Amino acid sequence: MAKDFFIADTHFGGEAIIRYENRPFTNAAEMDTQLITDWNRTVAEEDTVYVLGDFSDYDDAERDAAILAQLNGIKILVMGNHDRHRTPEEWRKLGFRECSPWPIVYEEYFLLSHEPLYINANMPYANFFGHVHANPSYKDASRQSVCVSAERIGYAPIEFNDLRGRMK
Repeated sequence: MAKDFFIADTHFGGEAIIRYENRPFTNAAEMDTQLITDWNRTVAEEDTVYVLGDFSDYDDAERDAAILAQLNGIKILVMGNHDRHRTPEEWRKLGFRECSPWPIVYEEYFLLSHEPLYINANMPYANFFGHVHANPSYKDASRQSVCVSAERIGYAPIEFNDLRGRMK
């Protein structure tokens, strides 16, 4: 049975993000290889992966298309601040099944966004987001939110039921 997975802030090709976020990689090539390996070890071809922004730091469409072709699953992008150099249509041509410049609603309750959204205890919604990486000002998870930045989830997509478990 197909599963749904979530990840944000992969930043393929991002040399700077390794330094900024103390990622355990010596360079972008090593990071890219490890991200692809861990993704494919976790995700099957029939699964869906929601990428909640900042997929790649490359400014090379062919390179992004090559990375997307190597990644298992059906890929859906909610655009982040580092993805806006391309239109949603361009991202779809490169290999995403869907691409949205705005947050999307998943399973009628979960708001999928790149940046954290305002959610309070009186709202019936929860938010899966990225953008904040390992910033300690944000919790990994609460009753109504989970950060899926790559640093917080072991650099591999995380399955929906695992995220729900983190919210309890």
